[in-house]
Amino acid sequence: MVTRATELTFWGVRGSTPTLDRTTMRYGGNTPCLELTTAGGTRFILDCGTGLRMLGNHSLAANGNPMDAHVFVTHYHWDHIQGLPFFKPMFSPRNKFHFYSMRSDCLGSDSLKRVLEAQMALPYSPVDLSSMSAERCFTEMAGGDSVSVADASISACWLNHPQGCLGFRFDTPEGSVVYATDNEPGRPEFDRKLVEFCAGADVLINDAQFTPAQLAGNRKGWGHSSWESGVQLAKAAGVKHLVLFHHDPDSTDKTVDDILRQARSQFENVSAAAEGMVVTMRKNQLELTLPVAPDLPRQEAHFAACVFGQAANGSTFQEETVLRTLSIQGANLEMNYTPKLQSRLQVTIRGLHGSNGNGDLVRRGQVVRLKPAVAPNKVSVDIVFSE
Repeated sequence: MVTRATELTFWGVRGSTPTLDRTTMRYGGNTPCLELTTAGGTRFILDCGTGLRMLGNHSLAANGNPMDAHVFVTHYHWDHIQGLPFFKPMFSPRNKFHFYSMRSDCLGSDSLKRVLEAQMALPYSPVDLSSMSAERCFTEMAGGDSVSVADASISACWLNHPQGCLGFRFDTPEGSVVYATDNEPGRPEFDRKLVEFCAGADVLINDAQFTPAQLAGNRKGWGHSSWESGVQLAKAAGVKHLVLFHHDPDSTDKTVDDILRQARSQFENVSAAAEGMVVTMRKNQLELTLPVAPDLPRQEAHFAACVFGQAANGSTFQEETVLRTLSIQGANLEMNYTPKLQSRLQVTIRGLHGSNGNGDLVRRGQVVRLKPAVAPNKVSVDIVFSE
């Protein structure tokens, strides 16, 4: 039996500027864009960074139905709007988009419409806004405002960011999501309102671009937060699950891994946003799934291995098991312990190293998928090697 659910998909998780190299592929390099679909089928898009292009391409490939979505833009900095000219559904008259964002002090009324026109004007774009034939309308919001759209209620809160920024809270029958990126803590009036805004949320997506040291040093005043401030906010607001978001373009996958480990040492239910990650909410139930990275074909294997890691309850474990499949980039194991998703495992593979093949090969990787194994009372664990 399929139960009603609200799904949140991450299409872009990087801040400031897109980045793609071998050191950032696991978490992804596209700038902010999320998709929230309620159990009733209402579709929301949160921000329009370069991840929006991926969302549009996926939607076109998945079905040929007209697209009707409500688009909430937090603010007008480049990394949050730069995907719009490359969003293919905007070029079809069959589609409809209702945009919501703030009125900019720099631009005045119709701010978002003017931003769209400006970034597609000469000499910045080969085509202008008139080539986008989808129906579109615009609603301006401010902190404290709220709107109702079908089976969801959306409210806004001012965040502390240069030139202004809005956080949004989406309350659905299956759970609540707060999207609070591009916020710098430290101004009591903003901090107090944000705690109230996030109170009791099932999921909090929070800016974690800088380290605590950077935030206290030369990045102060840049309008961003840290994992430590996010944990403090989640605790104060009674949030169930914290998602660290808006990763710095210079933060490698290993850097984000370290940030996640530090955050989990102070707050159990933390994840780091990754492209393709999906959060599924049902009443009193939250499930997180991660994409399995593009991989070379895995070969069946039967190597003895010793696995050391962190269980879902936070305790450490060590287990002797057998690899079921193996490739250069990852492996699958069947285990008695259930490791924590996005935790790091150390796998010592017996007899797969050295000139005579009798030595041990040690690899470290991140847990990206958990599912029931064929064998009873065991769990199938997919990992992507990172070291």
